Amino acid sequence: MKRRSDSTVTPLQNVADTLTALIKVVLLSHPAGRIKAQKQEKPLIIMGNGPSLRETIDKHLDILCQNDTLAVNFAANSPEFFKIKPRYYTLADPLFFENSDAENMISLYENLNNVDWQMTLLVPVKAPVKISNPNINIKRFNMVGVDGARWLKHLLFSSRMAMPRPRNVLIPSIMAAIWLGYKNIYLVGADHSWMKSISVDEENHVVSIQTHFYKDSNKELGRKRDLFANVRLHEVAHSYYTAFKAYHTILDYITPKGIKIYNSTPESFIDAFERRNLSTLRTNNND
Repeated sequence: MKRRSDSTVTPLQNVADTLTALIKVVLLSHPAGRIKAQKQEKPLIIMGNGPSLRETIDKHLDILCQNDTLAVNFAANSPEFFKIKPRYYTLADPLFFENSDAENMISLYENLNNVDWQMTLLVPVKAPVKISNPNINIKRFNMVGVDGARWLKHLLFSSRMAMPRPRNVLIPSIMAAIWLGYKNIYLVGADHSWMKSISVDEENHVVSIQTHFYKDSNKELGRKRDLFANVRLHEVAHSYYTAFKAYHTILDYITPKGIKIYNSTPESFIDAFERRNLSTLRTNNND
């Protein structure tokens, strides 16, 4: 596949990003965040929290239960969590490591502490984890996002010292999957259809209602509204740009390594990865 240069980044900006990457790694990265690869026999299915995950669970619960899976954020608050029994779970947002009396946060940690199978919790280096469950093994990663020279980015990715800028939890989840040694990774619930849900009201407030496969509490919906209270539309658009660019950065990194990432999310906005229906895993497992 011919590599396409990013027309949104000037040569001068690339130099500045390269220097910034070096500084960030020196100041923020830690050897404790170097996840070690293992031999993986199965593919890994990363379950984002997009609304399409509801349909995927309804249609392909058997596939999710038969393969290695990775869940994120508040997925443990859904009843399907204890049916699927994910092998991995990623928490990346600082929100999850703050002292909070929010109902969904209390439920999350109660459910994680009730996990009765072997599960690996993936969290950033130095994140304070409130888990006291012997069934959960904690692995840490360097959530240090970098841009800049391609050779330097790839070196930092391979050394587990940095990753593409982690605009959302799916990006560190994918990088962790690569570092864990998975060669075939499937994405479900990765709708990323945020642009459909964004608008500006008559008072020039940016409004964005991002739905999940589970139901958000009223307090969580209020928190999200507060987050957008002083955000401008161009800032939101740039945030989307950062996320979608990160997936192409990941694709460029994995292509020479023979690692495959398949987007199995219906109508997903992610345009970096090959589309493949999750039902192909059922076919392969039955061969």
